[in-house]
Parts: sequence; C-alpha cells; structure tokens
Amino acid sequence: MLLTLPPAHRGWIVTSLGIAQTIGWASSYYIPAVLSAPMAASFGLSPVWVFGAFSMAMVVSATVGPWAGARIDRIGGRGVLMLSNLVFAIGLTLLAVAPSLPVFFAGWAIIGLGMGIGLYEAAFAALAAIYGKAARGPITGITLIAGFASTVGWPLSGLMLATWGWREACLGWALIHLLLALPLNAVLPKGSQKIVVPDAALAEGPPPPRHALWLLAFVFAATWFNSTAMAAHLPGLLQAAGSSPAVAIAAGALIGPAQVAARVLEFGLLRRFHPLASARLAASAHPVAAVCLVVFGGPAAYAFALLHGAGNGILTIAKGTLPLALFGPSGYGARLGWLNAPARILQATAPLVFGAALAAWGLNAIWLTAGIGALATAALLILRR
Repeated sequence: MLLTLPPAHRGWIVTSLGIAQTIGWASSYYIPAVLSAPMAASFGLSPVWVFGAFSMAMVVSATVGPWAGARIDRIGGRGVLMLSNLVFAIGLTLLAVAPSLPVFFAGWAIIGLGMGIGLYEAAFAALAAIYGKAARGPITGITLIAGFASTVGWPLSGLMLATWGWREACLGWALIHLLLALPLNAVLPKGSQKIVVPDAALAEGPPPPRHALWLLAFVFAATWFNSTAMAAHLPGLLQAAGSSPAVAIAAGALIGPAQVAARVLEFGLLRRFHPLASARLAASAHPVAAVCLVVFGGPAAYAFALLHGAGNGILTIAKGTLPLALFGPSGYGARLGWLNAPARILQATAPLVFGAALAAWGLNAIWLTAGIGALATAALLILRR
C-alpha cells in the first residue's frame, strides 16, 4: 500500500524515531559506563563481570539481528520496534530485581534481544521499508538526534544513581521505554504501508558482485571494532601519548560533538555524493588521526578526538546508507542484519583485545586500530557503485 504524506509528517517520523533511538542506546549501550561499578559491588564482584554480561548481550543482538531485519522487510518496522521497547523494559526490570548473578546475566541477555530488534539496524530497516532508496535523508536524521544518546544518557543515569541507586535507575529506564519510547515508535506507518517521496531516485540498478557483501561486512566489523575500542580506552590511550588526565578527558568529550557535526555535514554537503565517497573519507579519518597522535604526541589529543569522532559519525550513517545504495531496498532489513552480525561479535571483543594491546605496547597499540582502519578504507576503495 502506498501513501503520499507531506514533508511535515516525514519530519515527525524522523524526530519520533530519533528520540526513541536515543532512549534505546542510552538505556543499553551506555549504561555500563555509569552503573557497572555499583552493579558489580552489589554482588561483591569486579566490574569486569558486568562488562562480560554486556558483551554477551551484544552477541545475542548479533544473532537476532537478521531475523528482526527479515521481519521488518515483511511487515514493516512499527511492530518490531514497539516490541523492542517491551523487551528492553523487561530486561531492565529483571536487572533491577536480580537477586543473584545468573538472573542478572539473564536480564542482560534480554536487553541484548532488545538491542538486536530495536537499535540502529532495525530503525534503518524500518525507514528503508517506508521510503525505499529515498531513506538516506531520514537515516541521517535519526543518527543526528541519537548522536546525543551518551550526552543525555550518562547524566540521566548518573542522576538516577545518585538519587535512588542503580536498581532504581534501571527501573527508571524501563518506565521511560514504556511511557515515552513505545508511543514514539507507534508513530511509524502500520504494516507494509510505504510513503511515496516525490522526485526520489527509486530505480533499481544492476546488482553488484557477491564479493561486495563480504567486503561490506568486513568494513562494518572493522569500524565497529575501532569505535568500541576507542570508546572504552580513549583516555588511557591519550595519556599514553603524553596527555594529562584532564586533557585526555576534555579531548574525549569532543568525540560526541564531532560525530554530530560530521552527520550535519553528511546531511548537507555530502548527501550530493554517493555514500561510498563519504564512507571512504570517514574510514580514512582514524588512520590519519593515529599518525598525528604518534608523530605529535599529547598535543595532538584534540585533533585525534575530532578526526576519530567525525569519521565514526559518518560511518554510523554509512552502515545504513551503503547497503541501501549498493543493493537496493528489496530484502534490505535481512541483509543489514547479516552484514552487521560479525560487527556485533567483534564489538564485544574490542575492549578486551585493545585493552590488552594498550597494556602491552602503550601508545604503539594505536597501530592495531590504524591498520584495521586502513584495511577498511582499502575495502571501500575496491567497492564500486
């Protein structure tokens, strides 16, 4: 069924979905940074156990992602995304009431299920199901909004922790899913309704060679690994380069604004070019930043954070727009789930692997992620429209 809706309705869909995505990321991906220590202390364990549970959740999300994408291809994203809010609320509630470690891990496993059916991949698939090849703009729009997930999530989690405790903070996020995110996801069109976008380039081109799937899966896995490694260890890396702790923290705070600024650039200037062009530029940003950090040391901390953040911001969009541009909207959701499954699994190992490298090699550990970034750039150069 085709619908022709005014631009204002498109803006409302993007805004609602962007806010719902902000809540999804803030209540899952970003809560361990604030709540891991009190969570672990309540069970008399090291925070490593909490991060282990979080890694397990990411593996769960990788396994259910292809199913969620295929489901969205068939019936649209509204029901799947609304279901994710219920799943998130159940998992967070289970964390809040967990009397023992096994129940705590079960809560994280359910949150992993919510991540697999409710975060970016599912949202991108929902927009592709609605807008077809014209979904590039809406995809960029929701990442612009959800780019503030850590900016909103960390302070809100910290406030609930200081006011009530970590268990009550989890309950607070569960209520936010039920009272705010679920109604926002309900704004999406029902079932298989599609929106006609005037003057959109909807014609399907010839399919690319099958090796393009493998190259793209590698690019996503490489960039997710680097992004997660930096998110976990950036302050330590910058201090290894000679920055003071204060400078390392200040530089790290620039990553969020750099991501958002780069997404604004993608929404404006770069949208005139094929997504491959912006993805190649973004993938090369981390290796260039690494060279700057090694050559100039601590004084390059801010430049490193800005370059890495900008590249990561555009690559997040590319995870949705590249498969759409290269393969078209048919079967997009399932394809996106399979393409991102290796990335989710590698993402779960990134903090441990890069942490070990940083402990063993110091600043030279950056060559690990720089090399991975260079390989991702090379893979994107091999890809053709």
